[in-house]
Order: sequence, then structure tokens, then C-alpha cells
Amino acid sequence: MNPLVILRQVEDLSAFGQDSIWLIIGKTVVLFLVLVLLTLFLIWFERRVVARMQHRIGPNVNGPFGLLQSLADGAKLMFKEDIIPKAADKVVFVIAPVIAATAAFVTFAVIPFGPVVKVPFTDTHTPLQLTDMPVAVLFVMAIASIGIYGIVLGGWSSGSTYSLLGGLRSSAQMISYEVAMGLALVSVFLYSGTMSTSGIVAAQNPVEQEYWLDVIPVPSWYAVILAPSFVIYVIAMIGETNRAPFDLPEAEGELVGGFHTEYSAMKFAMFFLAEYINMATVSALATTLFLGGWAAPWGLEHVWEGANHGYWPVLWFFGKMLLFIFLFIWLRGTLPRLRYDQFMAFGWKYLIPFSLLWIVAVASMRVLADDIETWHILVALGALVVLLGAMFLFEDSGDATEEDEVEPAPVDAFAGGFPVPPMPVGGAVRGAAAPLSFAGSRAGTVSGSTESSTDTTHVAGEEN
Repeated sequence: MNPLVILRQVEDLSAFGQDSIWLIIGKTVVLFLVLVLLTLFLIWFERRVVARMQHRIGPNVNGPFGLLQSLADGAKLMFKEDIIPKAADKVVFVIAPVIAATAAFVTFAVIPFGPVVKVPFTDTHTPLQLTDMPVAVLFVMAIASIGIYGIVLGGWSSGSTYSLLGGLRSSAQMISYEVAMGLALVSVFLYSGTMSTSGIVAAQNPVEQEYWLDVIPVPSWYAVILAPSFVIYVIAMIGETNRAPFDLPEAEGELVGGFHTEYSAMKFAMFFLAEYINMATVSALATTLFLGGWAAPWGLEHVWEGANHGYWPVLWFFGKMLLFIFLFIWLRGTLPRLRYDQFMAFGWKYLIPFSLLWIVAVASMRVLADDIETWHILVALGALVVLLGAMFLFEDSGDATEEDEVEPAPVDAFAGGFPVPPMPVGGAVRGAAAPLSFAGSRAGTVSGSTESSTDTTHVAGEEN
């Protein structure tokens, strides 16, 4: 089948809703197995990559290259004792990880893995996607919001202060960065004219290639055309999934394990499963919305006509998705954890205002596209970037200047009833500490300690 015809069928959603019930069940089972196996692979992949970054070996015993290590860990969790704290709300405590894992699986229902293909050993043609709808991206955002309830309820129902604080942190963090993520996607909707995932993929792969100056082919992927939206989405998706350096709900030094501190056995495994599937979900959504989806890498289709035929697009899709997952792992092994107030301030004070300004700019460009030249748009974007950079620089330099000009007021270390002695004038004193003397002690002790104290004070005074 002609790939252009395939794109048109997928774009207008006429290829969906034609499958038999058995084909739908088969797609669901295959999708479930793929996600479970992908999770096992991602756990192994993360441990190996981080081990390389830290000059270690990583898992290499169970199976070839240690590939069965994740399966062994899963089997271990299945046979561990399932503990429910006495102070926990048992019903909610059990349901919370189920909600988190179910929401993670459901979001993949509208992700397109490829075009319309022929089912092996049959004459049936079907799109490599479980379903699609005119508001598919909003469906993904709604299900992701439901997944927050699993984490919040898990932290609240545990009956632990650490778990409760982790759940509250997670809810505030995920809601805050969902706002920035949603605003980053608005420009994609404006540019593509649809909220359907398959329609957005088709919009990034136009029928006719456009050329700049009739020579240079113009990239059609939104990661290039809408680069600010792409950057905002990448930052927001890391904060949305509670991954390092934004893993503040699970900060070991502050909250032990965060919202899942009291969980064990398979309940803990379900939270673990939800985290990795969510990581794959946001990566798959980034691939779909910004990197052309299942289409071959840009320019390859002009060299190889069969690049977008058959099941080859599945390879391109997972290759792009694994690039984003590698970015997750790279950041975890590289950057330290942020402070919570800095992280929240960055989302509300910078990401969200910049997203709103960018939406206005994209809407203006779409309206004025026929009246202005391309270079005008590029100049305006460059000026906007310079202006924002200047705002960041001036804000930082202003703070530094104020700190330099304001002299710290003298502090009375003994005020408030807390006898905290100030540091010695000459700096820290090296060597053994001076003997202490206390009024009202026994005569022998007082006389000896007083003499020692007087001698030491006299020597210290001479040194000063």
C-alpha cells in the first residue's frame, strides 16, 4: 500500500474502528507483553549504563550480559513477605499501586507504533495502534493525572509521616509540571491542527517536501520547528515522572523512600513498574509529537523508499523512544538532586510564563504566515531568546549586587537564651580543647579546673 495513502487513512481516523474483537484482544495482549518486557529491559539498561558512567560492571551474571537480572529481581519480589502497617488504611493501601500501574498501561492505547500493516498469515489490514480519537493527547494527559492519585493515596494510606510528605511532594510536583507540559503541547496542536496522535504524526510527514531557497530541504519534525516547546516538554516530562534530578518525592536523605516507604513485595513492584512504564510513555509521546512518530529518520525516506513500509517503522519508533530513555538515565547518573523550593520555583516562575509567551508567538506566526517572510520570524525568535536570556542574567546579577552592598548585621550569639559561643577571633583553634570549669563543683575539681582555665585563657589572650 502506498505510504501516502496510509498517512491519509490514519490522519482522518478512517482506519480505526474496523478491527474485530479478536484482533483488539490480540493487540491488547501484545501491547501488555511488550510493556512488561520493555520494563525488564529498561531496568537492566539503566543499571548497565549507570555502571559504565561510574566505572563499574553492573549486572552481568544472570543470563547473557546479565539480561535476566531484572527477571530474577521480579521473582524475588513475588516471594517476599507482603507487609501492611497497622496504622495503614488497608483498602486504599492495596488499591493505590493498582491505580498507578493501570494508568501507566492505559496511556499506551493511543500511541501509534506504525502505519497500517497486514496481519501475518491473514488478509487483514490494521494500524499498529490500539485506538485513536480526535482528542487522544488530552486522553493521555487525563490518564496521567489519574496516575497521580495512586502515588498520593499510597503515601496517605501508609500511616507514615515520610510517606505522607512524599505523596504531598509528588502531587504538587506532578501537577505543577503537568501545567508546563500541557502548555508545551498547545503549540503542537496549533501547528498540526489536530489532537489525534496519528494525525500529528501525519502532519510531521507532509506529502510534498518543502525546500528553503529551492535547495535545502526544510525539516518537518516539530522538534526543529517548535524547538522551545520541545525543550519545555523534555524538562517537564522528567519532572512529571519524578526522575532524577527531580526525584524529590523519593529523596533518601529527607524522606527515606518517599511515598512507597511502607510498601513491600508485589505492591512495591507495581509502583516500580508504573515508574518505568511512565518513563516509556512520556518518551513515546515525545517521539510521536516532536520526532515524527514512527516515520523513518528525517531524509532516509528519500534514499530508501521502503523505509516507511511494513513493520520497519516499529524499529524507528523504538529507536527514537530509547534515545529519550537514555537521556533519563544519563541525567540520573550526572546531575545532583535539586532543592525542592528551587525546583518548584523554576516550574512556576520560568517554564509556565515562557510557555505562555511561546504560545502567543506561535499563534501569531500561524495567523501571519502568509504576510511575513520566514527570516522575519527567525529574527523575532532570536530577539525573544536574547530578551529572555538578558532577564535571567540581570536577575542573577541584581541579587548578587544587593547581597554585596548590604552588610550583615552583628549577631549576638548568646541572644534568645541559646548559649552558642562565637568562633574565636583568630579562627578555629587547633589541638586539644581547653579543660572546662563549672561553678559550684567540688573543691578539688574547682581549684584544678579553675587554674587550668585561667592559664589557658591567659595564653589565648596573649596569642590574640
